[in-house]
Amino acid sequence: MEEQAVQTAWEEGNLGELLRPEGFACPCGKVHKTALRFADIGRGVLSRLPERVRQLGGRTVQMYCDGNTYHAAGARAEALLSKAGIACHTYCFPEARVTAEAAPVGQAAMHFAHAADVIIGVGGGTINDICKILAGLTGRPYLIVGTAPSMDGFASDTSSMVLDGLKSSLPTAGARAILGDTDILAAAPGELLAAGLGDMLAKYISLAEWRISAEVNGEYFCPHVANLVRRSLDKCAAAAEGLSRRDPDAVGCVMEGLVLSGLAMGFAGVTRPASGMEHYFSHIWDMRALAFDRPEHLHGEQVGVATLLCLKIYEKLCAVRPDQEAALAAVQVFRWEDWCSRLRAFLGGGAEAMIALEAREGKYDKAAHARRLEVILQKWPRILEILRELPRAEAVESFLQAVGGKTTPAELGLTAAEVAETFRMTKDIRDKYVGSRLLWDLGLLEQFARDLAAENA
Repeated sequence: MEEQAVQTAWEEGNLGELLRPEGFACPCGKVHKTALRFADIGRGVLSRLPERVRQLGGRTVQMYCDGNTYHAAGARAEALLSKAGIACHTYCFPEARVTAEAAPVGQAAMHFAHAADVIIGVGGGTINDICKILAGLTGRPYLIVGTAPSMDGFASDTSSMVLDGLKSSLPTAGARAILGDTDILAAAPGELLAAGLGDMLAKYISLAEWRISAEVNGEYFCPHVANLVRRSLDKCAAAAEGLSRRDPDAVGCVMEGLVLSGLAMGFAGVTRPASGMEHYFSHIWDMRALAFDRPEHLHGEQVGVATLLCLKIYEKLCAVRPDQEAALAAVQVFRWEDWCSRLRAFLGGGAEAMIALEAREGKYDKAAHARRLEVILQKWPRILEILRELPRAEAVESFLQAVGGKTTPAELGLTAAEVAETFRMTKDIRDKYVGSRLLWDLGLLEQFARDLAAENA
């Protein structure tokens, strides 16, 4: 009976069952477990806030929000806590938009009330990331009150922040409780709803690339975790029309998918289940915004657009027959020093961390490339099977259009040349095998980048 309950939890994505403290011993060899203890998603669940705080051992809380999220849920949260006799110290960031860098983390730390035994974040995105960092530094349990289903970091144990100019996933303390009141979530600005769907649709790419890397590099892969994300993704795609109407059930479906994606990353111990090349497009655009004072866009908007770019790239790759000699020749003419100059010109100071990463990673080593290429050629039929399971770009575009989401780089203010150069540089962001690295190994990256520029001109 116990084994059947476990199997049902994985097949149905049952949040309550997946939060078992003892976790699950998986055939993949890992014990999948999470620090998250409560995930309340539904109408009116904000009322459970005092109960959840007490269950986390809280009598005094430190709450963080910004002006928008305070209006959306922070004021009500304060009132609920006060009525329950729980002292609340609130810091509201004065900036219209809190940025994912060191200064706001410092602001939050300077305003931290050391008497607080629980940290509450009200919002999502950067506020969530900052609070997870503080939870890790202070040892306090953390609770997030979501105000928009806009990103997949609610349940993850990493924070996406700019560190030394490089957009990085920092290990942090994950939330112990999540409150996603669908009455609040459904009232979020439309672009935030579209961003959440965009972040979910990105999982088509991340899951495919995880499987490809398992084939090419023998990287750890768990089919149970991958299937958990894929089922959530399919439910969210089906909910796109309801999301456009702000239907609470559809909003709850997307919120649950985002929470399950964060859990999946924690279960796997890597970001693979939810982040691939499409996220690296977004990271590079974030880095350029910071380095060159350019306009910023929502993470989910950017990964939604990048997901469409990636799907089109992979559709084109399915028609390719690899050429071993051409691939080896392309690597021979590659010059690392010249490439470093291009990284610095396009990314500013953030390039240095990427350049340092290569010194540890060695992906441009010619002997290592030749060995990978042999495996790629041997596994090419299997790689094609994986790629052909991806949906068509037009189908995914229709989901984004249904919720008024952005679908083109031009809507993000990007030129065709910037899109192509971003694509080339996605292979250098992390030590992760993504589509641009596969294309570099095949000697096709430059050709595909030029085609991408032409298609977005």
